[in-house]
Amino acid sequence: EVELVEAGGGSVQAGGSLRLSCAASGNIGSVFSMGWFRQAPGKEREWISCIAPDGRIKYADSAKGRFTLSQDSAKSTLYLQMNSLEPGDAAMYYCALDTSAGPCSEYHGYYNYWGQGTQVTVSS
Repeated sequence: EVELVEAGGGSVQAGGSLRLSCAASGNIGSVFSMGWFRQAPGKEREWISCIAPDGRIKYADSAKGRFTLSQDSAKSTLYLQMNSLEPGDAAMYYCALDTSAGPCSEYHGYYNYWGQGTQVTVSS
């Protein structure tokens, strides 16, 4: 079984920063991709960024230049540094993991495992 535990959410003012983390544990193997998604009330789950097994990182247009995805050397923890936050960034943020060897995906259905989410609130 695989467990993903997100942390780091909170409430900030517009222009502020947060750093989310996602700790992965269990039988994840050595080849997997991970990603961050978010979902605001009444909206569909939105892809933010992901990292492939070879370390290649992709970003959604909404994240480019403001968000940075990184992973620790053991690949057991995924981070999302979020700067210049805007009210439109407010959402529940989810970490996801896929155990296939392919490139990381923007499609939420691609991922096998999900964390419980961490809430981000941005006030104007």
